[in-house]
Amino acid sequence: MEQNSGDSLFDSNKLVLFLWTKRKQIGYTILIAAISSIIFSSPFFIKPKYKSSVILFPTTNSSISKSLLSESAFEKENILQFGEEEQVEQMLQILNSDEIRERIIDKFNLMEHYRIDPDASYPITKLNKRFEENISFNRTEYLSVRIDVLDEDPQLAATMANEISNLLDSVKTRMQHERARKALAIVEKEYRDFESYLSAREDTLNNLRALGVLDYNSQVERLSEAYGKALLANNASAVKTLQEQMQVLAKYGGKAMAIQQDMEHDRKNMSQLKTKYEEAKVDATDKIPHKFIVNLAKPAEKKVYPVRWLIVLVSTLSAGMLSVIVLLILENIRRVKSTL
Repeated sequence: MEQNSGDSLFDSNKLVLFLWTKRKQIGYTILIAAISSIIFSSPFFIKPKYKSSVILFPTTNSSISKSLLSESAFEKENILQFGEEEQVEQMLQILNSDEIRERIIDKFNLMEHYRIDPDASYPITKLNKRFEENISFNRTEYLSVRIDVLDEDPQLAATMANEISNLLDSVKTRMQHERARKALAIVEKEYRDFESYLSAREDTLNNLRALGVLDYNSQVERLSEAYGKALLANNASAVKTLQEQMQVLAKYGGKAMAIQQDMEHDRKNMSQLKTKYEEAKVDATDKIPHKFIVNLAKPAEKKVYPVRWLIVLVSTLSAGMLSVIVLLILENIRRVKSTL
């Protein structure tokens, strides 16, 4: 057992001696690997890629009306406040949406740009894979979002990153407007119906005023006083006239007073409803940015891919280790054969 251990090729002294005797083969392998990796990592074989980035912070406001028009301290939102974790997750979800992906693919003709044959097998799958390889959205430790775009053209990479940032507003606004328009339709119908109701009530009051019913309480007081004086003066014509007026007031005065009291409350409701209508109209039509831009993308001066020195280093070390392993295996096979 001890003799076998001493004769083992994996004995440190014998291993060093073995490697020394095979230094030329190992050296040639390493040299060939280094030259090959230098050649195949050149721009002729691997197209260099440049990276451009946009850094964004989300906003907290979800409603323009609540940010700018609301008078309630509980509902009012600060339009200048940065978003929290929830808004960051929402922003990432929108950035990863099919709508943004498809609009970027169409605008920059990425099928052709990525040299994907549309008639080949699974072109959309290949296109989506290339898109995910070159375009990424990541949350930073500071609750911001970074848009990274890799491309062979540094100017195109910057343009695409900035366009994605712009589309974020477009897509989120479109989503909010779809919902806000439905809300506006509901509020507008209620507002118009209530407006018609108030107009009808106002017409009724005008008709009653035409009959002489103006202010029930003050008119009752004045007519009663005048009627008493007419009786004392034995003025029959005045008594008759006052009686007719009092009959009209008795018949329609209560109704007029009830309508006037109701309309005071209705006008308050109308004012609140009008405010809601105006807020809903703003939310359904106006636009406001949903992000704070920290850095816009600019064309990069240096490529980020491939890292040529790393490719050469890894390839050379891998070739050297592989050559040593192969030589050890071959030497063990030779020794085994020699003992048979």
